[in-house]
Amino acid sequence: MSESRTPATARVIVGVSGSPGSLTALGRAAGEARHRGAELWPVLTWQAPEGDLAARRFPASASMVPAWEQLARERLLRALRELFGSVDTGPAGQALVVRGAPGPALVRTADRDDDILLVGAGGRGRLHRALWPSVSRYCLAHAGCPVLAVPPSPLQATLATVHRRNALRLRLDTGHLEREFESLPPDA
Repeated sequence: MSESRTPATARVIVGVSGSPGSLTALGRAAGEARHRGAELWPVLTWQAPEGDLAARRFPASASMVPAWEQLARERLLRALRELFGSVDTGPAGQALVVRGAPGPALVRTADRDDDILLVGAGGRGRLHRALWPSVSRYCLAHAGCPVLAVPPSPLQATLATVHRRNALRLRLDTGHLEREFESLPPDA
């Protein structure tokens, strides 16, 4: 006699940090979950500010772990509220706060064959790639399930340009910005 097991529900797992790129990925993941009839699992990863090794070596910092985890939980809830208007994500699923480096933690969470892992593609400049390790590249190289790297919104690049010009106190060409904004697709 064979055992019949109910198949696990497919999951769409998305890395969330609260950045504009991760919110774009979260919105895309919600659409994918609805389209596939899967559960949506937003995941925010966190590490101790000085790293896990320092937290183990200095007992005083270990007492801060619950506070750091609470801050991570609040950041995840803030991201969900910002995108969905509440902490309810629409599709069934659960929001997780996971301790660890973002890439490995997301790959460990997306451990089923029928999972789909979505990550924001992040910054593409040489300086950004040299200074910060890429979570999306790590996930693409190590995940055992399909990975979708969601590019940033075109509006995000325009906003970064405006911010840079404003920080340098350079004149803004608002006519150019209006033309760029009008040329964006409606879902950007």
